[in-house]
Amino acid sequence: MVTEKRYSWLRLLLKYRGTALQRIRGRMALTTLLAVVVTVIDLNVRFFHPDLTTIPFTLIGLALSIFLGFRNNTSYDRFWEGRKLWGGLVNTTRTITRQILTLVNAPADRADESEAVAAFRREMVYRIIGYTHALRLHLRDQDRLEELEPFLAAAEIEALRPELNRPTAILQSAAYRLRDAWQRGWIHSYHLPVLEQSLTVLTDLQGGCERIKSTPIPLSYTSLIHQLVAIYCFALPFGIVKTVGVFTPVVVGIVAYAFYGLDAIGDEIENPFGMDANDLPLSGLSRLIEVNLRQRLGETDLPPLLKPKAGHLT
Repeated sequence: MVTEKRYSWLRLLLKYRGTALQRIRGRMALTTLLAVVVTVIDLNVRFFHPDLTTIPFTLIGLALSIFLGFRNNTSYDRFWEGRKLWGGLVNTTRTITRQILTLVNAPADRADESEAVAAFRREMVYRIIGYTHALRLHLRDQDRLEELEPFLAAAEIEALRPELNRPTAILQSAAYRLRDAWQRGWIHSYHLPVLEQSLTVLTDLQGGCERIKSTPIPLSYTSLIHQLVAIYCFALPFGIVKTVGVFTPVVVGIVAYAFYGLDAIGDEIENPFGMDANDLPLSGLSRLIEVNLRQRLGETDLPPLLKPKAGHLT
């Protein structure tokens, strides 16, 4: 995600990094070059039919802008829902950490188990941190189990290798460990459903993220928008050259930038969990959760929060 500070109007006008222009510069150049060729031919040999008017392009352009607006609204809804789900993940991980630290205790008549309980608490909080990083990797299709080594035991990491859904496997192991703690008397029977409910919320949040990732906007709709935008922009110089004349490449370039740009923005934010410039900063959010949870354990040797590099936070 582009997270640079607010720009002045002029700097924002001239900004390139993180904008749609990065994605559309090739097709923009091709469309503008075609407009130049059409203009030169028309001015020299009067090749194109003089009776062609701009009315069809006006009507088509109006309809196309409505379609693009609808598609971009749909894409932004997916982006914002993804951000809300990860906001819920931040809150839920904090909640379950608080519950683990306050509801898991050694019985009053078995004070000798206090060290074992403290180790269990740390293990569970670290498992929640590992779950967060595993979910990030899962949503980005990244197979980097080594990133989980600081948080999970080596045997558990090896057990995760064949798993198709590693975050779910981690939650399952967390549920088993809570059951073990309940059987040992470290968790009251009234408190076990509270902890289990927090695991259920994590599962629901993960399911929401997977729904966005695995259900893109239908291909038939996306491809139709791409085709209509391309046809319109490539046909535009033929329709306006008689009216606009030598300024045809300028007008075509401006219109093409608007339509290609809107088309590209919808593509980029359709999957908010990727690595594009304007996707959600899952790495930054994961590190935030890690730091917050480790502080609750009383740790002071913490990794720094991730900072934007060249204005981009992954």
